[in-house]
Amino acid sequence: MNGQALFERILGSLHEAVLDDSLWPATSGLIDEACASKGNFVIFADEALRDDIEIFFARFCLRGQRREDLERWWFRDYHDRDERVPRVRQLPDGRVVLNRALYTDEEQKTSAAFNEMLPRGHCQDGLVARLDGPGGSRISWSVGDPVDGGGWSTARVETVARLLPHIRQYVRVRQALVDARALGSPVAGLLENTRCGIIQLDSRGRIVAANDLARDLLRRGDGLTDRRGLLSAASADDDDALQALLARALPRFGGPGESVSMTVRRRGVSPRLMLHASPLGAAGMDARPRRVAALLLVVDPAMRGIVDPRLVGAMLGLTPAESRIAALLAGNRTIRDIATETGRSEGTVRWHVKRVLGKLGLSRQVELVQLVMSLSDVPRPRS
Repeated sequence: MNGQALFERILGSLHEAVLDDSLWPATSGLIDEACASKGNFVIFADEALRDDIEIFFARFCLRGQRREDLERWWFRDYHDRDERVPRVRQLPDGRVVLNRALYTDEEQKTSAAFNEMLPRGHCQDGLVARLDGPGGSRISWSVGDPVDGGGWSTARVETVARLLPHIRQYVRVRQALVDARALGSPVAGLLENTRCGIIQLDSRGRIVAANDLARDLLRRGDGLTDRRGLLSAASADDDDALQALLARALPRFGGPGESVSMTVRRRGVSPRLMLHASPLGAAGMDARPRRVAALLLVVDPAMRGIVDPRLVGAMLGLTPAESRIAALLAGNRTIRDIATETGRSEGTVRWHVKRVLGKLGLSRQVELVQLVMSLSDVPRPRS
């Protein structure tokens, strides 16, 4: 397999692994093949507090096999005393350096991490890079020792550097799915998610399906809009950028699509929407009458997922009308928004809210919102 074909296989594997963590070792194995390395290791963490690092995601893989024993050993016995760790934190975003170069000559003789952990992980002569992650987080990606004695040629280092933006994007989109509690969901199942907007696109960028949150944004033209079936941004400037983004995610004349991200402006002073477009390989798709070629995740920092009104009604004993209004209220809608969306007057919506508060023995809307949002982790009732 030539280098470009292998690189394209890695991109396709990354797109599939972003939906399913169990596919990461296979992706890691392809990366080892491309880099001619013995393994690779990715850590995604919040390092805002030097003495209180929160690890969100860690995968240590050797030749396509996850090594949880190495992960446990590293974090338990070596992470806090590895001289390399604070130096990796200080690396410029995207710079690739030798692991060995992050230890002094004396430390290479005395360091427990350098002389015990790194040889066991086959990465003493490997490479490492630090990447800026979402929300101020940090991504550390290491590539293990070369499989032969050829060392790190310019071409091999360039392959590692070429993969960096795709590793960053993999972590970024994976974290968006984690935050939406959608990681591991099948493609069709993502449409049930209430914490993140989901839009399924065909190979021409036409909208195949969307979940409730995305449909609401499209209907209101709030950042995104549906123009005769084609996904567009409400702002002309943003739409130019969006169409360019979709062209990269959905190439018209063959080749792998890219996983790409951008933001779009909203109406008023609402924070920008974050968009993540992620191509789907054949293995990641459900059978559908129209081919789903990409997923667009729409993350609204100000938007809370709408709890299923059926669940609200079943758990709180409300009528269908009351349940829908309570769910919309908990989804960050105003009384005016709810009136527009349900076709009722604002006075009628207020009357329903008052009745719900009375039924539940509550005195304030904020208490109702907190109660409804507490139901968000309860399984949905089956129809």
